[in-house]
Amino acid sequence: MTTVSLDVLEDPPDSGNGQSKRPVSQDLTVALVGNPNCGKTTLFNILTGLRAHTANISGTTIEQRLGKATIDGQAIQLIDLPGMYSLSDTSPEQKIARQALMGEIKNQPKPQAVLLLLDATNIQRNLLLAGQAVELGLPTVVALNMCDLAQRSGIQIDTEALGTELGCPVVAISARTGEGIPQLCNALSQRLSSDESHVMPQALSACASCGGCPFRARFDWAEEVDKRCARRPMGQHDPMTEAADRVLTHPLLGVASFLGIMFVLFALIFSVADYPSNAIEWAFSSLGSFLVNTLPPGDLTSLFVDGIIGGVGGVLVFLPQICLLFFFLSLLEDTGYLARAAVVTDRLMRRVGLPGASFVPLLSAHACAIPAIMASRIIENRRDRLVTILVAPLLTCSARLPVYTMLTALLVPSQPIKAALIFVGAYTLGIASALLVALVLNRSILKGKANPLLIELPSYKPPNLRNALLTMIDRGRVFLVKAGTVILMVSIGLWAASTYPKSAPPPQAVAVQQQAVQLESAGQTDDAAQLRLQAQNLTTAHSLSNSLAGRLGHAIEPAIKPLGYDWRIGIGIVSSFAAREVIVSTLSIIHGIGAGDGGDEMLYQSMRHSVSDNGTPIYTPATCLSLLVFFVLAMQCLPTSIVARRETGTWKWPALQFTYMTVLAYSAAWITFQAATQVFATGAVG
Repeated sequence: MTTVSLDVLEDPPDSGNGQSKRPVSQDLTVALVGNPNCGKTTLFNILTGLRAHTANISGTTIEQRLGKATIDGQAIQLIDLPGMYSLSDTSPEQKIARQALMGEIKNQPKPQAVLLLLDATNIQRNLLLAGQAVELGLPTVVALNMCDLAQRSGIQIDTEALGTELGCPVVAISARTGEGIPQLCNALSQRLSSDESHVMPQALSACASCGGCPFRARFDWAEEVDKRCARRPMGQHDPMTEAADRVLTHPLLGVASFLGIMFVLFALIFSVADYPSNAIEWAFSSLGSFLVNTLPPGDLTSLFVDGIIGGVGGVLVFLPQICLLFFFLSLLEDTGYLARAAVVTDRLMRRVGLPGASFVPLLSAHACAIPAIMASRIIENRRDRLVTILVAPLLTCSARLPVYTMLTALLVPSQPIKAALIFVGAYTLGIASALLVALVLNRSILKGKANPLLIELPSYKPPNLRNALLTMIDRGRVFLVKAGTVILMVSIGLWAASTYPKSAPPPQAVAVQQQAVQLESAGQTDDAAQLRLQAQNLTTAHSLSNSLAGRLGHAIEPAIKPLGYDWRIGIGIVSSFAAREVIVSTLSIIHGIGAGDGGDEMLYQSMRHSVSDNGTPIYTPATCLSLLVFFVLAMQCLPTSIVARRETGTWKWPALQFTYMTVLAYSAAWITFQAATQVFATGAVG
């Protein structure tokens, strides 16, 4: 019986170019190859579970996933190569994938076998890649995926005949349901342990040695194999699929559907995430209270409670929203909807000068602009690639979600419907701005005609819950690592900058403290406690204003005052250049919200009651809307600029990117503040 184990395995020693034979006790390397939308990610997750991570292929910015599994006691390292339609050199992915399969990638072993995934619902198109993969001469096992969907559509495939045509075993599976996975593992185990040399079928040999048009020969071969191995019902069509596509890909109804789906998605996120967010908030609050009651008063206790736990905890309460976003997006991708969304947006993109191929990088920008910029390498035309790189940071990334959540909670507390509308508006503003900037670039410094999008619409199918959960865990892990590094360092640095240099209490605080002592001696303890709290708040505000961070905030206040911001918000804006979400922990520290003070709700209450030096509220509705617009459009991410420089080969384009985004954000925030001031009262939010 074949067994699959997901135990953690040690990394194998470097095998150089991978040409030497490994001992049986060491990991064997298997490459997972397939077309886009064939279920590769789902199969990879089934075989590797949580024992996987994403990494760049050595010497490139093209990503691959690496995972570990044990099949029949044999350690397997599974390499999930990028999805592709062929192994020719017409794109960076295809070239790199071919080099990886041939063992030509430095510090990466040559695979001992290939696990080739084919879509049973569209076997002819998949056979073009299958023929090229088999021609490489590596031991190959074919997984014929989506057999349940093919059978439901009346498609019958003779797996034995297909195996004869390809010269390798073919196993029918359904990665979504797990059907056929044990048989696939058994076939892979036998293939890895077999000493038989790979024999290429005669028909494929003729394709490989064709002196005329090898692509035409492969296409003819795929068509002939499809005729011999597959049977389909006459006049095959799916009325429900056609009806759904008429709506979801319609120029107007498709856009309306996209906005509606996004609205429902964010409403669910706000409703569901409230419970785990409260649990995280309680945990950090309890930890902070424990440290306050355990450690002696002083700077060290303040560092742990206010700096580390308060700063990092103030950001981690937004982890549920981020995880749920990627969970629901994964479900939408599995159903086949996101490909329809690509068709709808492509019409708009080409009108403003964005290439159709930029949809995938721009979609990934909603996770992070850095991989989006790196993914732009799939765009062959340099002009199209530059436009994509320049507008990618305008798309709302996951780092902006904590900022959106904080400002939305201030504007519409406990109102998930209105909160969802604000989120949809923020995402729409980012998309619209990216299209507008692309149009300006297309008509000025980067003139040209964008290439249309060529994309396959996958069949509709039920989403894979396991796959969505693993995606959610993977993205959550990335966010936790960021919180444990960048945000932690910024929080500690900000705590130090807001604590030192220390200053004596102001005269007003001293006078209030003396009044408290007099009331306490007269037995009026409640009134005395209120005065002591007032004196403490006056002292804290005075110390912060005279600290290094406060002096920096006062220095930039004249520049940001037209946007409705005071020096406290200015500190948050400056600190967020390291990472956008750091502004949340910054404001927590500035407002004196430690880990034991009630978490984000206490922060919101403190912000609602904060007043400037002249006694007016700091966080008015106009200010919050202005700050929201600013963070939708501002660059606020130095690592993104560094990656943009690496991908463009010069600082010219990142400098242009930073400049235009800063000007755009400042101008839009100023307009928003002026307009909102006329609409809303000048009182505080909430």
